[in-house]
Amino acid sequence: MPKDVLDANDLRALVVVFRDALNEHREAINNLNVYPVPDGDTGTNMSLTLRSVVEELDELVADADMTMVCGAISHGSLMGARGNSGVIMSQILRGFSGVVAAADTIDGTVLAEALAAAAEGAYGAVGNPVEGTILTVVRESSVAASSAAGAGANLLGVLEAARTEGGDSLERTPTLLQALADAGVVDAGGAGLLLFLDAALHVVDGRPLPEPEVTAPVDLVRPDGDDHEPSIADLRYEVMFLLDAPDDSIDGFKEAWAEVGDSIVVVGGDGIFNCHVHCDDIGAAIECGIAVGRPHQIRVTDLLEELEERDWVRAATGDDTGPVGDPVPTAVVAVGVGPGVVAILRSMGVHAVVAGGQSMNPSTAELVAAVESVPAPEVVILPNNKNIIPVAEQVDTQTSRTVRVVPTRGVAEGLACLMAYDPQESAASNAARMTEAASAVVAGEVTRAVRDSTSDVGPISAGDWIGICRDGIQAVEPTLIEAATVLLDHILDDDHELLTVIAGEDADDDTTAAIAAWIDSTHPEVEVEVHHGGQPLYPYYFGLE
Repeated sequence: MPKDVLDANDLRALVVVFRDALNEHREAINNLNVYPVPDGDTGTNMSLTLRSVVEELDELVADADMTMVCGAISHGSLMGARGNSGVIMSQILRGFSGVVAAADTIDGTVLAEALAAAAEGAYGAVGNPVEGTILTVVRESSVAASSAAGAGANLLGVLEAARTEGGDSLERTPTLLQALADAGVVDAGGAGLLLFLDAALHVVDGRPLPEPEVTAPVDLVRPDGDDHEPSIADLRYEVMFLLDAPDDSIDGFKEAWAEVGDSIVVVGGDGIFNCHVHCDDIGAAIECGIAVGRPHQIRVTDLLEELEERDWVRAATGDDTGPVGDPVPTAVVAVGVGPGVVAILRSMGVHAVVAGGQSMNPSTAELVAAVESVPAPEVVILPNNKNIIPVAEQVDTQTSRTVRVVPTRGVAEGLACLMAYDPQESAASNAARMTEAASAVVAGEVTRAVRDSTSDVGPISAGDWIGICRDGIQAVEPTLIEAATVLLDHILDDDHELLTVIAGEDADDDTTAAIAAWIDSTHPEVEVEVHHGGQPLYPYYFGLE
């Protein structure tokens, strides 16, 4: 028999089912992303956000009431939010929980009111709401739920109305957003949201969850033309977490990790272990932990960031000396990845660098921890990625520090605005000057398409090199040098005097030299300054001043 109402334990179960469903559908949702760049994808960010929610719920006592459960959902989603999709999902869950917290149980009427609040929260999370996205799906499903509740439907009836209309709404998203129509897909965030309603139907009526439809990921060929099988020597990431697991399961866990990576450190006992591994597959490393217990406080950093690893070792051994550096009125926290990028940021006065960027979106909690680690009462955050900006904007309300965000969309903007940073001025004053400096930079970047797509300059095939600037994709070429020069030809004008080139780990000296030679030939008045950033996925960041 279907449940007439949901209690606090049922709500906890619903969230766990939703977390598991997002994990199962992660790649299917990622494959719906329209933009072809290797960025922090919707499915991954939503999945990681819900993982944080479940970790917060796991800290509650077994008989926690509805208010306690809703508080954990609200706080866990806020602190665990990753990327734009994670922030929107956080606001959906917070709006939902705000209504449900005042009720002992969830019936049809409460569910409808909670979904309406969820929709309102979602729209409130976005500065310029765009229809044809998760916003449309949550709003239209909530309207259907309210209509059903008004007609006297019970919990199952309201939920079915919401799911039916939500599914129809998702199918209509390409008619509202041309980019979806051009790519032949529905909205990725909306697809993730429907899994929440599917999870609710599973808990209320035992309905089976939908099976994911996964398109095989594209196996790209590296720039040197050789298929690249990762070896232990070039593993990219460092994964660390605390693991709650039975002591007798740790030997098997270590054996599983030995198949994933190296530099394995597992210390602890009595059910709690501190775990560290170098690997190339972050998901596989975490899933090994899930197989035997509960990983939490998960951190992922670039393997080459030796400072981050040293900090972890200090923490693991209890030698945590706290913030370094002299106290200042205003400090800077920046997001970046790659040893060269991190070194440049630190040399320009950044006090703490949070590992992240394309494909690695840090959570609210990670940014809060960085803010609280610096020796200053006021802090400026440089997200250096458009997908991290909404997460950074959550930090000010979660710390006693005064926090301002300079909405930098790339490393080139971040470096330029640091020229206007004055540690003796307030965060507000610094943010104003730094924002103006960042906006004056013409930035571009080159990466490789990870999926077929379309653009204003023509069709894109997986493996093409693409050049991107604020105007969108401006170059689609078969070679890296062609993409770089076509992009630069688009963004350069007679007013520019300096081109900053930040070379990534996939850049080579010959290509970099060819770019400099092209500038010298076509724009001899422009000075070229090359820095070795070592960032993954993006061989070149460009900044023009």
